[in-house]
Amino acid sequence: MSKFRKDGGKDTPEISTASLPDIVFMLLFFFMVSTTMRDVELNVSYVQPQAKELTKLEKKDLVSNIHVGVPLRKYQKTFGTESRIQLNDKFATVDDIQAFIASEREARKEELRNKLTTSLKVDRYTKMGIIVDIKQELRKASALKLNYSALQGADEN
Repeated sequence: MSKFRKDGGKDTPEISTASLPDIVFMLLFFFMVSTTMRDVELNVSYVQPQAKELTKLEKKDLVSNIHVGVPLRKYQKTFGTESRIQLNDKFATVDDIQAFIASEREARKEELRNKLTTSLKVDRYTKMGIIVDIKQELRKASALKLNYSALQGADEN
C-alpha cells in the first residue's frame, strides 16, 4: 500500500488581476456612452404652473424647448427684470423663433421632422402677451405641435 502524505505547506493560489483593467475600462466606457449631459444652461428662472390633467411626453428627443421667464440675477442689468425668451443657451426675441424652429428641424432626420414638438416652459407669472406672440411665430413656422410644461397640481375638491 502506498502512503499518502498531506503537505501542509501549500497555499491557495492568488486571484489573477490581469483582467481587472479591462473590466474597469469597460465600465468606464459604458457610463460614458449611457450618460446624457444637460444640453441647455438656463439663463432664466421660472416657476412652473400647476395643472390637474397631464400627459407625459413619449419621445423627448423630438422636443424643442422654449424657455420664458425672468432673467437670472447676473443678467438683469443687461436684460432687465421683465420676462425674456431663451432659445438654447442664449436670449432671443420673438423674431428669432422661426429661425430656431428651422434649425431644429434641420438637425433631425427627414422622416422625424414633422413629428417635432415644441415645448413651452413658461414662468407662471409671465404675461400672456408674450405667449401669444410666440404662438403666432410658431404658426408662421408651421410648428403646430405645442406642449405646455406644468407640474402636477393638487385637486381642490
